[in-house]
Amino acid sequence: MIRRLDGLVEAVQTNCHIADARHAGDLTLCTYLLAMREFYRWEHGTAFAEQPARAEIGAWIAEREALWESLADADFLPLPLEGSQFGPFDSTVINEALAPHGLVYGAGVAHFGKPQFFLGELKRREERNGLRILVAGCEYARNLAAAPATLLDTTIQLRQESLRRWLWEKFEGWGVKKPGGALHAALLAYGFDLDPEAALARMADAEGETMILHELGEFEAGQLLGGEWQAMCAGFTGRRAELVARALRDNLADCLVTLPTLLDRGAARSIHFWFSNFDGIRRELFPRLADTYAAWCEGNQGAFAAAIAAGREHWLDRCVLALSLHRDRGAGAESPIAGLLDAADARL
Repeated sequence: MIRRLDGLVEAVQTNCHIADARHAGDLTLCTYLLAMREFYRWEHGTAFAEQPARAEIGAWIAEREALWESLADADFLPLPLEGSQFGPFDSTVINEALAPHGLVYGAGVAHFGKPQFFLGELKRREERNGLRILVAGCEYARNLAAAPATLLDTTIQLRQESLRRWLWEKFEGWGVKKPGGALHAALLAYGFDLDPEAALARMADAEGETMILHELGEFEAGQLLGGEWQAMCAGFTGRRAELVARALRDNLADCLVTLPTLLDRGAARSIHFWFSNFDGIRRELFPRLADTYAAWCEGNQGAFAAAIAAGREHWLDRCVLALSLHRDRGAGAESPIAGLLDAADARL
């Protein structure tokens, strides 16, 4: 890091701590402990294969929770840069100022209104389909939960370090019992059974592209749905409605771009990995696609392609229905939108 930017790093990390102080309690206990273990590894520069001592992690968690308690009511800090002060969510102008320093900054709002920030090394930038893509490498400041890829307006940010850590967690979880299924197929296809660290590098490169494809799909979905969608989700007070709405749009985004592109490219390893993460509400809503995985594994691409094509039309229709409910009922639309999960005609 450039020494004269140390104040910027400290301010970004403080804002990360403030966001975590407000929202870390939203996680389930199991998810929280796994996230804290990985956060400890990041903060201490621990190698992926190294297992930190439980006592060390336990003491660190107690210290971190005490810090969060002291920051629970704090306001986010302005960011010092080039002799000026920037608002913590002014990511576009901040990135313009950081580009000469080879840095990238991210700021946004994740699930359930949680602010997310990070500061990292700018590895590369590119343009695709009219969007700017910023790829970050080493991260100097981050939240407890680190989203590997995000879309904000017309900018996609891919965080390679966070992606690698997330992928390694997947590998570690699989390694306990080595269950079969899509994750097993993906990990073996990348060679995790032979050389995990080399396989991780290959997987991060390929699945980083898959994440970019998903964000491109999110942008296309946004073009079809308009700004009203974001306003609707921002106004939800209950989690279930937001989860259902996000699942509808995620399914639409992947049917628009991610899955047809992977299928056209013959990206078998990425398709295996995509299905390993196809779970929860998204899968409940789209059993037809889940059922095509076995057929695709046996070489039947037609059923997979047909499910994707049907999904493009169906999920756009369901998203438009959610918008219509919100337009007609306002805050009263949350219950019927959440109820789409249980409606027979909402599923495909």
